[in-house]
Amino acid sequence: MGATLKDPVCCMDVDPDLSPHRHEHGGRTFYFCSAGCAAKFAGDPAYYLLPPQERPAPTVLTGTQYTCPMHPEVVRDEPEACPLCGMALEPMEVTVEKPPNSELIYMTRRFYIGAIFAVPLLVMTMGDMLPGVSFANILGAGFEWTQLVLATPLVTWAGWPFFVRGWQSIGQRSPNMFTLIAMGAGAAYLFSLFVVVLPYTVPQAFRAYGDRTALYFESAGVIIVLVLLGQVLELRARDRTGDALRALLDLAPKVALRVEADGSDREIPLDEVMAGDLLRVRPGEAIPVDGAVVAGNGTVDESMVTGEAMPVSKVVGDRVIGGTVNGVGGFEMQAEHVGSETMLSRIVSLVSKAQRSRAPIQRLADRVAVWFVPLVIAIAVAAFVAWALCGPAPALPFAVVATISVLIIACPCALGLATPMSIMVATGRGAGSGVLVRDAAALEALARVDLLVVDKTGTLTAGHPAITGIEVVEGADANEALRLAAALERGSEHPLALAILKAAEERAIAIDVAADFEVIAGEGVTGKVAGRRVALGNAALMIRNGISIDPLVGKADAMRRTLATAVFLAVDDALAAIFALADPIKDTTPDALAALRDQGIEIVMVTGDNAITAAAVAEQLGIARVEADVFPADKGAIVARFQAAGHTVAMAGDGINDAPALAGADVGIAMGTGTDVAMESAGITLVTGDLLALVRARRLATATLRNIRQNLFFAFVYNAAGIPVAAGVLYPVLGLVLSPMVAAAAMSLSSVSVIANALRLRSVRL
Repeated sequence: MGATLKDPVCCMDVDPDLSPHRHEHGGRTFYFCSAGCAAKFAGDPAYYLLPPQERPAPTVLTGTQYTCPMHPEVVRDEPEACPLCGMALEPMEVTVEKPPNSELIYMTRRFYIGAIFAVPLLVMTMGDMLPGVSFANILGAGFEWTQLVLATPLVTWAGWPFFVRGWQSIGQRSPNMFTLIAMGAGAAYLFSLFVVVLPYTVPQAFRAYGDRTALYFESAGVIIVLVLLGQVLELRARDRTGDALRALLDLAPKVALRVEADGSDREIPLDEVMAGDLLRVRPGEAIPVDGAVVAGNGTVDESMVTGEAMPVSKVVGDRVIGGTVNGVGGFEMQAEHVGSETMLSRIVSLVSKAQRSRAPIQRLADRVAVWFVPLVIAIAVAAFVAWALCGPAPALPFAVVATISVLIIACPCALGLATPMSIMVATGRGAGSGVLVRDAAALEALARVDLLVVDKTGTLTAGHPAITGIEVVEGADANEALRLAAALERGSEHPLALAILKAAEERAIAIDVAADFEVIAGEGVTGKVAGRRVALGNAALMIRNGISIDPLVGKADAMRRTLATAVFLAVDDALAAIFALADPIKDTTPDALAALRDQGIEIVMVTGDNAITAAAVAEQLGIARVEADVFPADKGAIVARFQAAGHTVAMAGDGINDAPALAGADVGIAMGTGTDVAMESAGITLVTGDLLALVRARRLATATLRNIRQNLFFAFVYNAAGIPVAAGVLYPVLGLVLSPMVAAAAMSLSSVSVIANALRLRSVRL
């Protein structure tokens, strides 16, 4: 967690440098918190009114922290209510064991106890509808007082959190759902209390039944119980959104089998495993941490992390992921990443952050929410006035019912939850399918993509090239050429460099140390080996150094037509050899590209490789548009060119040289098998580095955007239809007046329906 500042008025967390609320006036910058409290202390030498250089040191929050699913900028040290929307804050950190949900326990207890009082209260007031039953006649003068006795603990105790949060929302100038509930239920209870305590002061216009005045105790009480029920159902549903991440964390075993120096095995707790430890993994056991196989072999099921159904064979040198399960065979592995550095922990951390991000599509809901509650209050006032002036006799009771119904039925909670609930469920679903989403904006952008710019090496191909041939000029020796090339590539992690080093190792060639080593981006490397000037790279590097490739140009073209990359070696400013490095196309690439085309995405291959090799690969994969001989700096320009043409562009790549293009694309897609720089620059990371995972990511993105639109539709249509009905627009036509109790049930149902719809993403077919 970075530094978080607390607003001195409302105690909200504020980052002035990122705040959307800022105002320039008189040469000074005014910073506002999300609740707009800065206006309260304008002119004060408070933190938010000072220019950056005059601000005091911030207060840093530490320990377990909680945030609001609707307002991720709100962060607290305790699981209290959100100061903006009143919702219960949730822990920011996902743990294997689901912590007790204090808010759910709190609301459930109040619901059950409230229901004990609400049922007899409802039976009493509805008894007149039963033939021969009238509690008013049976109880006589005690009828109203009995209702008061039943309603008082129901409203003042069971409904207490609603009134507290409603009052806080007014004090913080952030009206929300609880503002409306407190006003509606409070008005119904206080009016009824006034009628019972001071019956003869009630105007005649309120007397519906002779000298009796209509009471609304049952409306106030049942509203409270129904809203509590809605809160319980909503909290239970929200509690399930973290299940996917908890399932991932639970994959890691609790213990590991460490191989001691004397060769014996010792079982130790997982948190005692250190990087460098030698661990034994037996058949059927879960792999404890990330590492590499150093002895033996196995067949590992990685589906729970990568989404790939087929088990993967692991031999010496292969990487394994903690939490995956070894099937047949056993092996020893060296631990490399432990604790928070494991793939599982990094996935959970990344997805947790993504779940708290805000999608661009939410901006509409945010704009509406600012004016929603004040508008509802205005409509409620207008409904009261209209019924009082034009309603049937007795007009005022009708006016009270309409006003309370409008206040209760209008639930901004459904509008606020529409987007974040879908994002939370979708990112968790993606994590279990090998798709890591950095933020909600990336997921939304992926759903809109119509053009994919894809790098060749490591993305379309396996990224593990091997030398398939060496051609030398007359008088040169192939092993000597390989020795000089390997010396230059000794310190490089480029896939082509690793292929050359592996070939030298297979031939038992001693590798020297290069001096004056230099990397020329997009071309190759140069240096000195045993006093000789050596250059290794593509034709552009040879031309840069004035070296003719004519003696072997025919051989190079022949290599390229077989999908191999031609790498030239020059020694002492003269061409010496050419290496053919073949990088096989991934088995899954053709099917993945076909599926992406079926989704309406145009494919463009961009590579620094020679045009002949690029054309051969493109022909085999059915790619019509190819950009070859591209320098790293040009990839970003290519992405920008397609964007300028009106395309929504995704860029998929795995190397350092892809990072600028990944960052510049509408959404960058990094291969999880690539470099950390590429993954940091991307919005989407494919754990396996397989484009079939991109197909799953695209399906998830489109399903998520569709789900968000459905949620927003439910919320908008619900309020657009519910508020006028509650106000009484159907009365002149159908004689229908909406009961406040029905309004409360409908309000609770709206939030629950949005969450239930979002949870459908957990089972969407990818």
